[in-house]
Amino acid sequence: MKAFRIIKRSIRDSMKSVFRNFSLSLASISCITITLIVVAISIVLSYNVNNFTDIIEKNVTMVIFLDSDVTDEQIENIQKELKKIDNVNTKTVKFIDKMSIADDMMESSEILKSVMEDYTRENSPLQDTFQLKVKDINKIDKTAKKISNIDGVDLVKYGEEMVKKLVKAFDVVRKGCIYIVIALILVTAFLISNTIKITIFSRKREIEIMRLVGASNINIKIPFILEGLLLGLLGSIVPVVITIIGYNAIYDHFDGVMFSQFIKLVKPEPFVFYVSLILIGIGMIVGMIGSYRAVKKYLKI
Repeated sequence: MKAFRIIKRSIRDSMKSVFRNFSLSLASISCITITLIVVAISIVLSYNVNNFTDIIEKNVTMVIFLDSDVTDEQIENIQKELKKIDNVNTKTVKFIDKMSIADDMMESSEILKSVMEDYTRENSPLQDTFQLKVKDINKIDKTAKKISNIDGVDLVKYGEEMVKKLVKAFDVVRKGCIYIVIALILVTAFLISNTIKITIFSRKREIEIMRLVGASNINIKIPFILEGLLLGLLGSIVPVVITIIGYNAIYDHFDGVMFSQFIKLVKPEPFVFYVSLILIGIGMIVGMIGSYRAVKKYLKI
């Protein structure tokens, strides 16, 4: 019961302190708000980049061209060998007969139909193929080399240069966003710590009185820590509102797709709510840490 009374009194004191020292509290809240807006942008960007990468990984198709004189027995062996490779998604392995390819091409164009309608399996210049997808796109080069060494395989194609450039670009952006978020959290903690240090310094007399009446260290510390938590909570309100309204507006404006079908935005719900919870959590935790550091380091309580 005593602990409950201490916490209750500390919450009351911290709320009074926020409004009593409004100008300094506003400075802390503004600092948290601005930083969390940038953090929100970084989180949204990072998550969407991850989504772009996942979509590309799921849609990159490897096409394996077989030798023109490959036999049915060799085709069966090639299929077995493909399914043995660790990075190959066995469910996606699909054989496409060259005559089926010719039929599809003739259906797409009258000109091609006039040229290819006399093709037979024996005289067709086309090649039988296998199509498949890989589990890990970062290992696609090694997988392609393994496949090209299989007897009866002529050529392996998967848009090598484009895939490499896209994955590399997305990876740079993703890592950059993570570093930015971490850096911003550290900067926020530092700024809040310094802002609250000024607040605490201006209330030195108040702390001295608390000591004189017999207040313990914990009784002095808790209100300031809870004050930091409250400042973090208040500072996260605007970023949360901007995240929810802003992201929904962007998603609706672009209809969920940017530039191409491969670059799809994450659906707003429940994504924006998860981001909002993260922002609130960061604001409260960083506020508490900032307050604790200020009390401990600068007042030496």
